Amino acid sequence: MLFWLPVLVYVTVIIAMSSQSRLQPPLHFVNADKLFHALEYFGLGVLVARAIRGGMRVSRPLFAAMMALAFGILVGAGDEFYQRFVPGRDASVLDLLADTIGTAVAQFAYVWFVEEKG
Repeated sequence: MLFWLPVLVYVTVIIAMSSQSRLQPPLHFVNADKLFHALEYFGLGVLVARAIRGGMRVSRPLFAAMMALAFGILVGAGDEFYQRFVPGRDASVLDLLADTIGTAVAQFAYVWFVEEKG
């Protein structure tokens, strides 16, 4: 529970943000929303890798990272699907790509950090 509770809270915040009609990024420039998608899912990726490694006792960092990447992509896809039904929102493959990139970068950082530390 110690490892998975932060993931649950974080996913709840993602869903709450996705439920807001016409949500705008705090900074305004071309594709700013994509940057914020990547940053949002970077955070999710770190939390999920930590939870998988600590909560499920997965010993190999690369395997934990692959599982976390798959989890992040599934959450991103579910989030985009959900947004299709929220007034003022739409589903976007490019948003899902930004989510995937954010999660993947988190996994590269996670594996690098664990290898450096270990």
